[in-house]
Amino acid sequence: MNTANDAATDAAMSDKVARFPRLVLFDLDGTLLDSAPDMLATVNRMRAARGQGPMPLGELRPHVSRGSRAMSAAAFPELGGDVSPDMIREFLAIYEEELGRNSVLFDGVAALLEAIEADGARWGIITNKPEYLAKQIMPQLAWESRCAILLGGDTLAQRKPHPLPLLHAAEALGESISDCVYVGDDQRDIDAARAAGMRSVVALWGYRGGDEQPQAWGGDAMAATVPAMLEDGFWQALR
Repeated sequence: MNTANDAATDAAMSDKVARFPRLVLFDLDGTLLDSAPDMLATVNRMRAARGQGPMPLGELRPHVSRGSRAMSAAAFPELGGDVSPDMIREFLAIYEEELGRNSVLFDGVAALLEAIEADGARWGIITNKPEYLAKQIMPQLAWESRCAILLGGDTLAQRKPHPLPLLHAAEALGESISDCVYVGDDQRDIDAARAAGMRSVVALWGYRGGDEQPQAWGGDAMAATVPAMLEDGFWQALR
């Protein structure tokens, strides 16, 4: 027969397990990692090679989540968006050298990931960054054994905003879509989650442009900061 103490323990365990979804999937750049300084170093090396002065971080930041083509186009507006494959290859080669030199976790990320793990839940990363670059970041952050799954933009046949990476992650880890949530700072993240039938959280601290309206993206919740996702009731409101 269960004692009162046993019942209290069971209730506490039930509350603990229910705190987070069984699988929390994250975008990387602009959501977990502030990689904009590495990106800035990359484009400024490219600009210096062409005799141009440095670009301010504030001008590049809104383009970081959109990838190497968008950042190159922003760094060289005189091209009118006509970024060649050679320039993309140049960007990626330089970025690989700058990878992790100046990037930092957003405030609260370490505590959030620890709380997810302590709850018995798992977390993973689905990014549009090329997989070989995303994998190089994992040991720098000591995440290689903690991240349950890592999918890059070229891991599968489709990338965000297509739902395939999110669906694949849930299936590969044996989780139902209803037990998963995706967190991202770009509309393509929220679009991918919706298409997958997965709940989503809009990360408002990311790399949005000033003209974007995240309230219109249709996310299931919005978080102004990472620590907001550790507040009592945040995840329960998504159920």
